[in-house]
Formats: sequence, structure tokens, C-alpha cells
Amino acid sequence: QLQLVESGGGLVQPGGSLRLSCAASGFTLDYYAIGWFRQAPGKEREGVSCISSSDGSTYYADSVKGRFTISRDNAKNTVYLQMNSLKPEDTAVYYCAADRRRGRCRYYSGSYYRDYWGQGTQVTVSS
Repeated sequence: QLQLVESGGGLVQPGGSLRLSCAASGFTLDYYAIGWFRQAPGKEREGVSCISSSDGSTYYADSVKGRFTISRDNAKNTVYLQMNSLKPEDTAVYYCAADRRRGRCRYYSGSYYRDYWGQGTQVTVSS
């Protein structure tokens, strides 16, 4: 079955850290641009970060720059989102998405990712 599966979400206190994983099954992530998105209750989906397939370039929304880091582990067929210094406003369901195209990825555009979307993982930042 061809799919993306997110994991690693949970409840964390403000200032804490989480690492989200986006694992691919049935296809190789190396060839795909990967984006992370999030959606909080009552809010629109927001682009968080992306990593390009061609050269591994990474891009971040201003709201997470300096706190979040996206990376790939091709051997594990997984993309990670390391989230540090978490804030209550980071609370959301986080999704990863994949598109098999080269060039600069677009963290801000959900429609850019045509091929696969995961089911989401809940991140709650609260004391």
C-alpha cells in the first residue's frame, strides 16, 4: 500500500521538544519533495516547512524558523520535523505531504503536493 504515515505527536509543555516522523511505505521518498503542514481547530491549514528532492534544500515559515528543523533519512525512507522551543500556538494536527517533482519545494502551498498526504498526528503544547 502506497502511503505516508506520520508519528511522534503528543502532549508537551511550552519550551519542550518533539520530533515528528513521516514514513513512506510502498515508494521511495528520495525522489519526492516533502512538505509539513498543520491545522489548528477553527483555522486554515498552514504550511510549516519543506525539503526539496533535488538538492535537499529546506524552507520554513517565519513562525517556526529557528525552532523547527526538517531533515531526511533516505536509509529509513523517512522525513523528520524536529520541533524545539514549542509554544502553545504550535498546537495543531501536523500532516506531511509528498510530490514527485524537482526544483524548489513550496512549504506554503498545499496544492503543490499532488501525490500523497498522511493522516496527521496531533501535537498539543500546554502546561
